[in-house]
Amino acid sequence: MTIHAEHPFRDPEPDPVRRFRGRVGGRVSLWTAGDEDGRTGLTVTSYLLAAGEDARVLALLDPDADLTERLLGSGRGVVQLLTWDDRDLAEMFAGTAPAPGGMFRQAEFVATEWGPRLATATTWAGVRLESEQEVGWSTLVTTVVEHLEVGKDAEPLRHHRGRYTRVD
Repeated sequence: MTIHAEHPFRDPEPDPVRRFRGRVGGRVSLWTAGDEDGRTGLTVTSYLLAAGEDARVLALLDPDADLTERLLGSGRGVVQLLTWDDRDLAEMFAGTAPAPGGMFRQAEFVATEWGPRLATATTWAGVRLESEQEVGWSTLVTTVVEHLEVGKDAEPLRHHRGRYTRVD
């Protein structure tokens, strides 16, 4: 592996839409799906929660990501909110940092009926896929919240302008 001074995925002439999105910022989540026979995950900041009788989490996922394929195939997943201490893990699941031995060996995960959950995640949702559609260069997934735990939220991890920051 070669270590570069610059970000390996930084576009020398950034797309203005991507620059705008980077300024919006968002709470960093980790989406996971699968079981011991095959599990995958992806760091996601393009998501929102829709309240209602059956709450939903909507997200824009990379259509080529393993997580998207596994979520669409299994119909189930886990959405967990990350903290400042999880920033290295967020980079690994985003594919921007090495994960020796695989991403799931970098932290402890607990098996749930929706997929693997980060053991230290105090706020997480078990979700069921309701629908998916192509939106721009992304796959918009709508999931129904089947299980929800909201715990202590110490030092939430935020993504703003291409960097991880602490939430004040």
